[in-house]
Amino acid sequence: MRVAVVAESFLPHMNGVTHSLLKVLAHLRSRGDDVLVIAPSSSWLDRHSRAVSEAPASVEGYPVITLPSVPLTGYTNVRLAAGTVSRVRRILAAFAPDVVHVASPFVLGWRAVQAAEQLGLPTVSVYQTEIPAYAARYGVPWAENLLWQRVENIHQASTLTLAPSSFALKQLDSRGIPRLRLWRRGVDTARFNPVKRDGGWRHSVAPAGTKIIGYVGRLAAEKQVEDLAGLDAIPETKLVIVGSGPAKESLQHKLPGAHFAGFQSGEDLARMMASFDLFVHPGESETFCQTIQEAMASGVPVVAVGRGGPLDLVDSSRTGWLYPPGELDQLHAGVMDLLGDDTKRRAFGRAAYSAVQGRTWPVLCEQLTSYYMEAIEVHRSAPVNTLS
Repeated sequence: MRVAVVAESFLPHMNGVTHSLLKVLAHLRSRGDDVLVIAPSSSWLDRHSRAVSEAPASVEGYPVITLPSVPLTGYTNVRLAAGTVSRVRRILAAFAPDVVHVASPFVLGWRAVQAAEQLGLPTVSVYQTEIPAYAARYGVPWAENLLWQRVENIHQASTLTLAPSSFALKQLDSRGIPRLRLWRRGVDTARFNPVKRDGGWRHSVAPAGTKIIGYVGRLAAEKQVEDLAGLDAIPETKLVIVGSGPAKESLQHKLPGAHFAGFQSGEDLARMMASFDLFVHPGESETFCQTIQEAMASGVPVVAVGRGGPLDLVDSSRTGWLYPPGELDQLHAGVMDLLGDDTKRRAFGRAAYSAVQGRTWPVLCEQLTSYYMEAIEVHRSAPVNTLS
């Protein structure tokens, strides 16, 4: 197939959207498909007023066309693409794809959906970020309904919409989004594995015998990392925060006893993940939560909020504990339960490891290509046309 991939965010900014796209691109390369990537640029001017860009010219041998972008206020690593629908339409028309894959669409993705509709091309839009839920976290609760209107417009106009969890599927269905399919995320069970546990690293961040409570993710308002403040002073434990983002400085003040390890990836991340005794995730806006899967593959039990993607991933009382949103006393109780019983914690960790075996990226990516084919057939038989 010829696949145009339109990414709302992309390299060098590494997040859940970028991570999954890199896996998809590697799989499409292994199949021999032709792919074009359209993404925001990451350019700026240096002190000599020369343009500098970190955006790659190609990934997996596939060309990447970047559109001018501006940084999101307060979060400069996130870029919003400029340009028009007609600009995207010209790029798509020149490439002539069989299908357009729109990753976490909102700004650039909305232009891509409109451009594809004008060209008569099928679109597979991957819902990956619950952007409307961010409104209150960033002090603009009045914008939530407007943001949902944009989400609804995008996905009603898409040939297929892929949701990453049963929660997201129900959420979109309740808003009248048609042609919904479930597409979860894979996990690299070779990279994330209990054998990566590193006693030397553990000793470097905590004295011998200290239990390590770990969090991995962006340090931003929507992740609610400040909810972990109640865990920061538990005796004989060390809270380790892995990640970077605009909230880092404020979180260092709110979590004075925590060890901030910064952004990690690859084998360094796998080593740290396997070295945790317990993984925690308090964010209520997760449509999936890939880091939970990575912790489970590492043999680490999880305590997470019972909303969104974690509902599908954590089997409460077997692989970890889920607590109701806002009930931080139950977050604390779940952590204390597993820290206080080594036998139970290890049993939960073994169950977590077993639960994610078989959820590999090749399996999930093959499912994705079957959705591409379905979108082509759906569009051929009854083209989606909601924008005219």
